[in-house]
Amino acid sequence: MLRINELALEIGEPTEHLRKAAADLIGVKPEDFTSFEVARESIDSRKRSHIKMVYSVDVELENGEEDIAARFPVNKVLYKERYRYVLPPVKRTSQLRPVIVGFGPAGMLCGLILAKCGLKPIILERGNDVERRQQDVSRFWTQRKLNTNSNVQFGEGGAGTFSDGKLTTGIKDSRCREVFHQLVQHGAPEEILYSARPHIGTDKLGGVVKNIREDIIEMGGEVRFGCRMTDLIAVNGFVHGLTYEDANGSQTDLETDCIVLCIGHSARDTVEMLYRNGIRMEQKAFSVGTRIEHPQELINKAQYGAYWNDPRLGAADYKLSNHPLHGRGGYTFCMCPGGTVVAASSEEGGMVTNGMSEYARDGENANSAILVGIEPSYFEDDHPLSGIALQRQIERAGFRAGGGDYTAPAQLVGDFMQGKPSGHGGAVRPTCPTGVCYSDADSVLPPLVTGTIREAIAAFDKKLRGFALPDAVLTFPESRSSSPIRILRDEFFQTNVRGLYPCGEGAGYAGGIVSAAVDGIRCAEAVLSDET
Repeated sequence: MLRINELALEIGEPTEHLRKAAADLIGVKPEDFTSFEVARESIDSRKRSHIKMVYSVDVELENGEEDIAARFPVNKVLYKERYRYVLPPVKRTSQLRPVIVGFGPAGMLCGLILAKCGLKPIILERGNDVERRQQDVSRFWTQRKLNTNSNVQFGEGGAGTFSDGKLTTGIKDSRCREVFHQLVQHGAPEEILYSARPHIGTDKLGGVVKNIREDIIEMGGEVRFGCRMTDLIAVNGFVHGLTYEDANGSQTDLETDCIVLCIGHSARDTVEMLYRNGIRMEQKAFSVGTRIEHPQELINKAQYGAYWNDPRLGAADYKLSNHPLHGRGGYTFCMCPGGTVVAASSEEGGMVTNGMSEYARDGENANSAILVGIEPSYFEDDHPLSGIALQRQIERAGFRAGGGDYTAPAQLVGDFMQGKPSGHGGAVRPTCPTGVCYSDADSVLPPLVTGTIREAIAAFDKKLRGFALPDAVLTFPESRSSSPIRILRDEFFQTNVRGLYPCGEGAGYAGGIVSAAVDGIRCAEAVLSDET
C-alpha cells in the first residue's frame, strides 16, 4: 500500500478529485488503483486569504508500489503494509474469569478484547449505565444533588462520556487504529478514521459505549453497574479476589486471580484502599488550571479570517502552548469548539470544572482548559498520595469560592490579568449549567499556577488575536486532567501483587480517551499471555 501525502483541494472541491491528483503525482492512471481511501483530512489555514483542505490517501496497485515509493521523499509517498489488528493467542489457562474494575475507555477496550478471545470478563462499574448516568448528571446540574458514584467522572463510558469525545493523541502506538475502528464499528462517525480533529461529541458517545457493552455481553461477558470495589483479597503476594459494594450497600466477595484496574483518574477512595493493601505507587506530576470561554465567532475569525463563517469549515479550534526559556510553561488542553463548561465534581464539598461539546459543535462559546504542570517537588511531602491531597485542597477552595453549592467560581480575563477579583460578568455569557459566582482565581489556585496562566494568556494573545479578550470568562478549577499518582507495574503489566494489572489514566499510564483505550488493549494482551 502507498500512503500519498500533501494533496490539496480548494474548499468545496469534490473529494473525488483526489483520485486523479494522486494518480497524476505518482504517474499512473486513476483506474490503476485497486483500492483508494482517504487516510487524513485537515485544514490548512496558514494563509487566511486562501484556506485549503489537505489530504493523505492510501492506495493500492497490482504491482510496483515499492518502486514508486522509492522515487519520492518518505513524507510525500510512503510504502507501508496495511494495518490489521490480530487478536493475540490465548495462553491463559486459569478457569477463573478475569475481573475489570471500571468501564471507561480502558475498561471497555480491555473487556472487548478479552471477550473476543473467549475469556468472558466480569466488569464492575461503580456508576450507572449511560442512560441512568445521564439522569444523575442532569439532576446534579439542575438541582445540585451530587451522586458521588454516578456523575461526570464515574459511570459507563468514564469521564470521556461527558466531554468533546476528542480523539487526538500524542502516542504513536499502532493500536490507536484498532481503537478508532472499534469506535466506528460501534456507532461513532466514520470520519474519525481520517479527520485531523477527530471527535465524537457527547451526544453520540452514549450510544457508542452502550453498543460496546452489549457486544461484550453478547460474547459472554458481564457488566455490573453500581458496584464499587472496596477491598482487595490477596494472599502471599497473589490476587485471590476482591470485595465490592453494590447500590444497596451489600458487600460481595468475588473470587478471581486476575484484576485489571481501569479505575479512572478520580477514584481516590480506591487508590487509598490499594495503598492500605500495600500496592506500590508513586507520586506523579499533574496539571491544574482553569477553563477559558470566548465567543466562538472570535475564534473563527482569528483562525479563518475571511472564511470565518464558511459552514464547510465548521467551528475553529486551537492548540496553544507557552514555554518561557527560564520559566514555567502553560498550555491549552481539551479545547471544545462550540461547547460548554460543565461542573464535574465527584466528591462532596469539592468543585471541579471540565468542558464538553456535542457533535455539531454549534454552541455560542468556545472553551478550553489552560493548564500548568505541578511536579512532586511542589507537593507538601513525599507521601505517594500527596498529589491527591493537593487536588482536594484546590477543589475545596473552589467550592468555597463559588458559595458552597456547586456554583462555579469565575473571573473575567481583564480582571484576572490585573490581579483584581471580578464583581460581575461582561459580554461573554458563561455556560456552566450550575451557574457561576464571580470571584478571584488567586483565592483558589496556587500562585505558581495563576502567575503562569497570566504569562500564558499574554503569549497566546500574540498567537491568536483576541485570546486575552477582557470579557472572556475563566471558570475554575480544572483539576482532573490527569492522575497525580502512578500505580507501579512491571514488564508483565502487574503490580507487586501478582494478578493485579493497573491500567489507563487512573493508574498513571494514559492521558485521554485514545491512550487509555490503547492501554486497555495492552493490558488485555498481558492477561492473555499469562500462563500461570
